[in-house]
This record gives sequence, structure tokens and C-alpha cells, in this order.
Amino acid sequence: MKITDKTYFDAYRQRLGQQIEAWFKAFDFSEAAGDLGYRTAASAVYSSNIEGNTIDLNTFMNLKLAQEKFRHHKEVEEIEDLIAAYEFAQQRSLSEKNLLKAHQILSRSFLIKSRQGNYRTDRMGVFSERGLVYLAVEPENVSKEMRAFFEQLAKLLVQKLTRTETFYFASLTHLRFAHIHPFSDGNGRAARLLEKWFLAENLGREAWKLPSEKYYKEHQETYYKTINLGVNFYELDYDRCLPFLEMLPQCLKESP
Repeated sequence: MKITDKTYFDAYRQRLGQQIEAWFKAFDFSEAAGDLGYRTAASAVYSSNIEGNTIDLNTFMNLKLAQEKFRHHKEVEEIEDLIAAYEFAQQRSLSEKNLLKAHQILSRSFLIKSRQGNYRTDRMGVFSERGLVYLAVEPENVSKEMRAFFEQLAKLLVQKLTRTETFYFASLTHLRFAHIHPFSDGNGRAARLLEKWFLAENLGREAWKLPSEKYYKEHQETYYKTINLGVNFYELDYDRCLPFLEMLPQCLKESP
């Protein structure tokens, strides 16, 4: 599966093309609805919540006011590192080098230094309470898959995409990255950051304000269900990918 693949685009456009245009135009990007700093913090909190962090947005903002007292709180550090990764990305173009640096930043609190910003060298599976639900590509093939991924991404980034195409490819990029699962940890956070980074590269800086992470958190069961397209990397059925691709535009209907 290539992230440049438009196999599912016609069906996607028929279902969501007009809605994406209308929802995007109606979305409140104003400072009054929340400046970029606040919305970045919200993105980091919700993305961390998906991974099990228990601090909600209101609690985090209040803890920041008392940062001396709670400076070493691990869950706060985890969110602050993710905020720093978003802020790093907001100032740079999307590339493999910059994504690896963003991962290094976001994983500082939960990975040893040698694994921060580096592709994994171990087998990696995704587990639920029922056991193994997905086995990612072998570690010896990660670099090859990521090289192909970024070659395809570079082709997308030089195209003049419509708004509907941008949302389609952003979601497909998120999905494929999650399936490669290139890091020892932090794959979900990196995938959601990557998705928004792609949106911003094509739609402008304001796209960083979109509440995609909030939407995924509030629909977490659907998020995990639709991202699951097979039991291992070599048996993924992308013919079932549309329900996942359709999630991202729904965030345009959310309050910031």
C-alpha cells in the first residue's frame, strides 16, 4: 500500500467532499476560540489521553499554573514533551529528519535515550486485554518501509492538493504510519502529529488548530476498531480503510 494511492478517493469524495468544504469554511479558527498555544496544549493532552495518560485538559492547565510543585509529575512531563514536539513541528517542514527529531522530543519521558528518535530494532506487536491483535513489520524491514514512506510523502508534498485530497491523504498517511509502527513506543502520538503536520503543510498554519486528537479521544473505540485492518503487516486489508479515513474530517464539526 502506498500513501499516494487514490484507490479509495472517489468513494471518499462522494461521501465527504462537499461536507469537508462546508465544515472547513465554518470552523472557528479565531483567537477568541483559542490561540495556537492553547490548542496545541489541547492536542497534546488528548493525544496523550489516548495512550493512557490520565490528566485531562482542565487539570493540566491548572497544574501548569503550579508548575514548581508538579514539575516532576511524570504524566505532566509526558504532555509537556508532546507539546514541545508539536511546537518543533510547527516551525519546520515535514521530513524524515524532522519527524525523527519530533519523536525524540515527545518520547523523552518514556523511552531510553538510544530509542528516542530512532527506528526500532525489536519485534513489535499491539496487544489488548485479549492478547496480540497486530504484529508490525520486522525490525530489519522498518528502515526500508520508512524510506519508501517518505519518498511517497515527498511526492504528495509537492502536489497542489484540493482540500478534500488533503484530508484523504493526511488520514492515509496516519494509517500507514501506524501500521508500520516504526518506533519502540510513541507510534500513536507520532502518527497523530504527522497527520496534522501534513494538513498544515497543505492548508497552512491554521490547520494546527484543528481538534483531531480530541475527536479521536472522544471516539476512541471507533478509532481503534477502524485502524485495525488485519492481524499483521502482510495481511492488511486496505479495502476496509474508508471508515478510518472518514474520521478526521468529522473533527471540523467539533468545538475547538
